[in-house]
Amino acid sequence: MTIDRKNILWLIILRLVVMVTLFLSTLIIQSAAPFMTPLIPFYVLVFASLALSAGYFVIYLVSKNTLFQAYLQIVLDLVIITGLVYISGGLSGSFYFLYVFVILAGGVILPGRSAYLVAALAAIFFGIMVDGIYYDLIPSSISEQSSKFAPGFVLFTVLMAWSVFFVIAFLIDRLVGKLRRAGETLRLAQKELEIKERLAVAGQQAATLAHEIRNPLAAIAGSVQALRGEIALSRDQARLMDILLKESNRVSQTIEQFLTLASPERVVFTTMNLSELLRETLTILRTGGELEAGIQVEGNFDEDSIYFYGNSNQFRQIFWNLTLNAAKAMPLGGTLTIDLSTPNARELRVRFADNGRGMTEKERAGLFVPFQSGFDAGWGLGMALVRRIVEDYEGRIEVDSAPGLGTVITLIFPVRGRSARQAAAS
Repeated sequence: MTIDRKNILWLIILRLVVMVTLFLSTLIIQSAAPFMTPLIPFYVLVFASLALSAGYFVIYLVSKNTLFQAYLQIVLDLVIITGLVYISGGLSGSFYFLYVFVILAGGVILPGRSAYLVAALAAIFFGIMVDGIYYDLIPSSISEQSSKFAPGFVLFTVLMAWSVFFVIAFLIDRLVGKLRRAGETLRLAQKELEIKERLAVAGQQAATLAHEIRNPLAAIAGSVQALRGEIALSRDQARLMDILLKESNRVSQTIEQFLTLASPERVVFTTMNLSELLRETLTILRTGGELEAGIQVEGNFDEDSIYFYGNSNQFRQIFWNLTLNAAKAMPLGGTLTIDLSTPNARELRVRFADNGRGMTEKERAGLFVPFQSGFDAGWGLGMALVRRIVEDYEGRIEVDSAPGLGTVITLIFPVRGRSARQAAAS
């Protein structure tokens, strides 16, 4: 785990500001009250802190282990502050507030709930110092200080200081937690915005693309089919004609997906049999050669009839793209399991599970991003279209995948209207 290098640099700068401020304040006070005893130990600690800051800056320049740098600075800062509290009078000193700065810095910079760890270290250092002075284990900076305070007062002061440390840790932990969650939400929102911006660009180009590519392509495919029926072809020529028609259809389907993704059409909802619709889609894919014989498709769609109130063309797109995506993930063959279910009257689940190559975390993050495909022959439009359709139904998508372990994609749709009544009846 690493820490942003900017945070390390800010920690060094803030330490310099605090120590220089303390140093100048002390000089001003001493110049206004010349009768004060020179605070040589105080100056030693301040200059030691400044020297450590210079050392931290050198480490910052040469080392990339930011986590080690952060913990090193926090711990040594606690040591310096404990020294300042000690020379300022221990229990009667005036530098307790400096512990708060270190707890704040630890909570903001260190990962997880590190504010509690820093507060615990501050409590330990402060407690050791107080016990050492009270029991005469270390010499007091003020004569006979250990005998000035009653045990009850010492215990009360220590417990009060510890309470302040952990209250500050609690507050900073809550605040930093909310800020980090807000940052994560903002990051996701920015990613969603980037996707929508790409879709907007695609929408602007959709009309031109339709006229410039789709119509000539349809004319070419029609001409090839007409020639095929009128001209006697050899076996190789017929095979080339088949390849030409197949590739033309594939490009045409890609264009249709692009146009549908960029410029959604008005849809008409009806109650449909999803099991029958899925069987029809699989038959077309088998017949067209998109679903090779080495891929076995199984599931409950051959046995159960699942009804849903929606648009059949949209669900054909979903079944088509999820099946093709799973087939591409199993180039050497495999098993694709497709299950349709309504676990309750409120939702429909469509589950596609393959035992293909699986996906890395980076590939999962870009699975539904337009124009980002995990396959060499893909355009990254099919899964983006699936995502948009699911969002139109106010559903959600769950993806479980790991390299070498296959992929499970589950689409969850809320059941409304006639679908709800059909689910309740079944």
